[in-house]
Amino acid sequence: MPNISKKGLNMPESPIRKLVTFAEKAKKKGTNVLHLNIGQPDIKPPKNVIKKINNFQIESVEYSHSAGIEEYRKKLAKYYSEIASTISHEDILITTGGSEALSTVLNCICDPNDEIIIPDPYYANYNGFSNSSNINIQPIICKIEDGFRLPNIQEFEAKINKKTKAILICNPGNPTGALYTLKELQALAKMVKKHDIFLIADEVYREFTYDKNHHYSILGLTNIEQNTIIIDSVSKRYSMCGARVGAIVSKNKEIINTALKFSQARLSPPTFGQLASMEALNTDMSYFKRVIEEYNKRRVLLVDRLNEIDGVTCPMPKGAFYCIAQLPIQDAEAFCQWLLEEFRFKNSTVMLAPANGFYSQENMVHNQVRIAYVLEIEKLKLATEIIKRGLKEYQD
Repeated sequence: MPNISKKGLNMPESPIRKLVTFAEKAKKKGTNVLHLNIGQPDIKPPKNVIKKINNFQIESVEYSHSAGIEEYRKKLAKYYSEIASTISHEDILITTGGSEALSTVLNCICDPNDEIIIPDPYYANYNGFSNSSNINIQPIICKIEDGFRLPNIQEFEAKINKKTKAILICNPGNPTGALYTLKELQALAKMVKKHDIFLIADEVYREFTYDKNHHYSILGLTNIEQNTIIIDSVSKRYSMCGARVGAIVSKNKEIINTALKFSQARLSPPTFGQLASMEALNTDMSYFKRVIEEYNKRRVLLVDRLNEIDGVTCPMPKGAFYCIAQLPIQDAEAFCQWLLEEFRFKNSTVMLAPANGFYSQENMVHNQVRIAYVLEIEKLKLATEIIKRGLKEYQD
């Protein structure tokens, strides 16, 4: 039998989806499974977007430009102009989701065995993108007892060597909900300028901040325009995960031109998704006000209830719609599987994401879970009760 590649064998499973089989079996038995494992919001997209999708007035479905529809990029440039007035449509390349955006960027800047530095824990698929690009992650551990805030900048500098190509941050953070201050970003900017490497920011949760905290984009940093690259997406901002439309944004023309070559190889991003995303830019700001208020209610309820459970520690996230909770158990993955296979309360159970898949091998943690507060309040109340009762009954 022919052999599978080492790259394929080493490709990590998604901690968000790896327990799906057990959830499906539970559902087939009539169990109500509450999905807190994945960032699929139950909040509806803007009404104007749904109306557009249901009324596409087109006569043919053609390839778009490999960089994306020009009209869409021009409208998107206006959106970014509130952050950085110098952004034009030529600084934007449309991708098939934020995932392709990051994968493309890594291929643009890294050769095999090059390195990127990432605060740890981080979005699990960063491992997959790095593996498929044959590059190595150098993790910077962020501790739950510190609310996952960035450690001293010297820890980043200690990791930089001749193979280092970039620092990658997610701001606000998935899976932790951490939000970086302007002072922290300025310190990172000074360092990337000093070592002439890239600062990549995954900012797909830009709008979702709480407690009067402000999101600072790296697009607003001065004197490092040639070193900064934004990864973005419509998936979370407008609850349009299935549209599969993302973007690379950078003033560095070499990055955009190189990304275009990779994009030409995959022909074009989704036409329908781009048309829907173009309409999304017309969304009234009142939509975001309502959505953020709803996420905030869920955030406070979920985290407060989790911290009321004996032995559970869960920092209050400042952004996005995720939190990491440390549980009084040894193996969170075994606990998550047990919940799906054996535990029921009111004929319901909950699906969580074991947080070990969000950590590097170097900093592996086994007693934490990532929770996405993407379900309505009453479902979150039931979910936290299930977790509480499950922990009381569970035996390691």
